[in-house]
Amino acid sequence: MIMAKNVLIKPYITEKTERDTEKLNRYTFIVDKKANKIEIKKAIEAMYNVPVSSVNTVIMPAKAKNRMTRGGAIRGRVSSYKKAYITIPEGETIDIYGEL
Repeated sequence: MIMAKNVLIKPYITEKTERDTEKLNRYTFIVDKKANKIEIKKAIEAMYNVPVSSVNTVIMPAKAKNRMTRGGAIRGRVSSYKKAYITIPEGETIDIYGEL
């Protein structure tokens, strides 16, 4: 079993995820690619002391990136990662900004 610190890499904060947090009580985290939903649920409950209603995961594919410089084009890639959507019951909150 993977420890909670190793499962959760960081919270994923964008305008869309903030809107989901306000309306649906859903938080988004970047997690270890090898972690399953049960390990993610246990890690959230251990770190933030809140019950978890559901966990949905998605693996974001790698992307190719190009950048122009004076020396020419630099080609690279952004590696793939796994996102977890955590839904918690109404009335519960996770203090993400206290961790940052």
